[in-house]
Amino acid sequence: MSRFEHWESPKIEHGKLTKWNWMVQYPEGLKLGKYTDIGAFTYINAKYGVVIEDYVQIGSHCSIYSESTIDGKKGKVVIKKNARIGSHSVVMPGVTIGENSIIGAFSFVNKDIPDNVIAFGVPVRIHRRLTEGEIKKLLEEIEE
Repeated sequence: MSRFEHWESPKIEHGKLTKWNWMVQYPEGLKLGKYTDIGAFTYINAKYGVVIEDYVQIGSHCSIYSESTIDGKKGKVVIKKNARIGSHSVVMPGVTIGENSIIGAFSFVNKDIPDNVIAFGVPVRIHRRLTEGEIKKLLEEIEE
């Protein structure tokens, strides 16, 4: 667990940057797992619920929305254990991203993504399943 050796739970206040320069609106709607890594300038709207499970990595400049005021969509967002989201990606309301799945940078995630896949694009599209070796390597990284 070397990369999380000094991990600490962030202090989160509505509409204010954390010490790592990411922000949450409606923090009472956020369930944040342990050993998460959220990049600078990421925005999370948790009004209708956002669950970020353990070991999730979210790149910088991402936006995660449980509410979209443009089209009126609302719904809980779930990002499962050990998922990874590339920088500048957008996750829309009601979406679940599966365990160990990898979302490429600059993706627009407007539908559920299953476990153990690589997906990217605008809109997001599943490109392939992870191999057993790739899954094993991802799991070894969090068990160090």
